[in-house]
Amino acid sequence: MSPTPRAASHQRRSPTTPCCRSSAINSAADMLPDSTVLLRRTLTVALFFATVSLSCLVLLWDVDSSQFLSRFPSSYSLSAFPNIIPSVYDSYAVSNEYRLEGILNEAAMEDKTVILTTLNEAWAAQNSVIDLFLESFRIGDHTRWLLNHLVIIALDHKAFVRCQAIHTYCYSLVSEGADFHEEAYFMTPRYLDMMWRRIDFLRSVLEKGYSFVFTDADIMWFRDPFPRFHLDADFQIACDHYTGSSDDVNNRPNGGFNFVKSNNRSIEFYKFWYSSRETYPGYHDQDVLNFIKVHPFITDIGLKIRFLDTTNFGGLCEPSKDLNEVCTMHANCCFGLVSKLHDLRIMLQDWKHYLSLPPSLKRLSVISWRVPHKCSLDSFHYDGSPEKSVQE
Repeated sequence: MSPTPRAASHQRRSPTTPCCRSSAINSAADMLPDSTVLLRRTLTVALFFATVSLSCLVLLWDVDSSQFLSRFPSSYSLSAFPNIIPSVYDSYAVSNEYRLEGILNEAAMEDKTVILTTLNEAWAAQNSVIDLFLESFRIGDHTRWLLNHLVIIALDHKAFVRCQAIHTYCYSLVSEGADFHEEAYFMTPRYLDMMWRRIDFLRSVLEKGYSFVFTDADIMWFRDPFPRFHLDADFQIACDHYTGSSDDVNNRPNGGFNFVKSNNRSIEFYKFWYSSRETYPGYHDQDVLNFIKVHPFITDIGLKIRFLDTTNFGGLCEPSKDLNEVCTMHANCCFGLVSKLHDLRIMLQDWKHYLSLPPSLKRLSVISWRVPHKCSLDSFHYDGSPEKSVQE
């Protein structure tokens, strides 16, 4: 039977199929380079626009992150969002940590000890507390060299700018949501925030391997305190009231001046101290220290605490009686910046007068402090001990 025309047609095309397939393949091969170029160009353009888009997102996040986040309920946290882009603030925090490490390294003594103080705008103004503080180092007995190891921690931008104008080592501890530029009155929320922020920062210094002497800027340095420190202590602190024994837990410590050695015991202690603010809400670091200084945790970690004699480390609460023995004097137990500045200036005048005396009169201890004057304890309203307040 003769094949149908359709079948005949199919049989006639069959021999030519390999030829046609080969031509198609060759044609596709000829077109391949142009397609690759086109594909690469397409990908390049796409990557360019993706990069620009991500850059815009980063800038928008940096400039207006607080407004963006405020649109979400407070129960949401940043961890709930996927980490699509690197956090600008994380990068800033890392770079700031490196900067702190560099400053501490430059300012440290051979044993990695630094002297630290904090400063806000109110105390940084010209002819204010910071100027008197630095002057005391310059006129003290062998204290000028200690300025080479002093790091000033600025709590706001204006304090940082002023620090850079008057001192070598300045570090900016300014962050979102923390405003410490105004005078922080005793026991106000701003005061409490500032005190606890200080404790957390000091913990971070210990973790970096640096021991420190922390000093409030309203403490005048008249002699080198290091020969008076206890060699066996991990943590030693000045007192508002000294009982006569350096290991008596009934001493009333003052957080404005302490010497802390960097080790595992002190680091764990500072973590415990900071976390205890939640156990005793509404109290500042000094009161909380009074609560926890007898806590079993202190014994468990083996922390050695010593309290510093007010003979050497005095203050307006309990002035050093002998100017031949004094190392530091603190304008504590004083309410208000004006009163504090008034008595600090008198304190410096008394010290200058003492230095002008011949050695024979110095040995007689005929000079005593004329303070407190405006910093009268009658104006410092602080009723009862913190322990009593908690019990009530």
